[in-house]
Amino acid sequence: MSQNSNQTMSVAIWLDQVLGAAKNNTPAAQASAYAPSNIALSKYWGKREASFNLPVTGSLSISLAEHGTQTGLSVIDAPAHQVILNGEEVDAGQSFVTQLIEWLDRVLPKHIKLRVDTHNTVPTAAGLASSASGFAALTLATNSLMGWHLPEQQLSALARLGSGSASRSLWHGFVKWQAGDRTDGSDSIAEPLEQQWPQLRIGLLTISSQTKAVSSRLGMARTIATSALYQQWPQQAESDLVTIERAIVAGDFETMAKTAEHNAMSMHATMASAWPPLVYWLPESLIQMQKVWQLREQGLPLYLTMDAGPNVKLLFEAKYQQEVQAAFPDIQIITPFA
Repeated sequence: MSQNSNQTMSVAIWLDQVLGAAKNNTPAAQASAYAPSNIALSKYWGKREASFNLPVTGSLSISLAEHGTQTGLSVIDAPAHQVILNGEEVDAGQSFVTQLIEWLDRVLPKHIKLRVDTHNTVPTAAGLASSASGFAALTLATNSLMGWHLPEQQLSALARLGSGSASRSLWHGFVKWQAGDRTDGSDSIAEPLEQQWPQLRIGLLTISSQTKAVSSRLGMARTIATSALYQQWPQQAESDLVTIERAIVAGDFETMAKTAEHNAMSMHATMASAWPPLVYWLPESLIQMQKVWQLREQGLPLYLTMDAGPNVKLLFEAKYQQEVQAAFPDIQIITPFA
């Protein structure tokens, strides 16, 4: 048996253990769920095991409130699943549809086929974590449709099978994803932090809504395989996570935001040193980044973070919102703890 077959069997065995007899439940006619997108303050970049989507390091994120995915499921009498994205049927050959159908086929009995009607309020596959909110919403809706009644920790692990960062999108607010060390990933789950930060603001600068040329999944594999800088990344990522979590508990905005920005720039440095180089930024991305740095030099406590895409996310406090809006007229401002 091939290595891929062994990996598939191991995932199948784990799913049988998690779902048990509930895997064969009779589904309801329909179900729906919402999940927020999230941005990692301490990043996830790199897998220690691919079939279970297990990360090299832990990560910590903030959810994006009303920016995310609403997914409705309904049972259909058809030979294959049907995927509708933002009102339009999507070709099964698209990568995110392939991943979605693979996830459904893993967790559902073979005879059950679904219409998946999903609506993203963030651009799909553009570095704004649409896959995170998409697979989290899909997991929550499937749990309801099939009557699994699974605890949140197992739902987090199920969402992770579709997209690693989806493990963090089951909740609003700050969420920490443990890397874990078990081979079946049963301890690689996310949990929400209890801390609230009503004054925290997230600003979205959408540079491009186009699908990125290299997916995060392929980008991670290339970075690990070819970047000499990546060898330093796991240690820094773990240290940054501890620093950011402590800053959140202490309400220390500057330490939290400064560490988040450094973490993002370090992650992008590992990508740029891969071969062929991975540069997700566009020229406009760098213009906006330099603008942030200039404003900070002038005394505005404003920081940025970026995932694997061209779009820039700003971190600031509510008392500076007017100044930030004046500097960035097209910004979308999110209040995560509204």
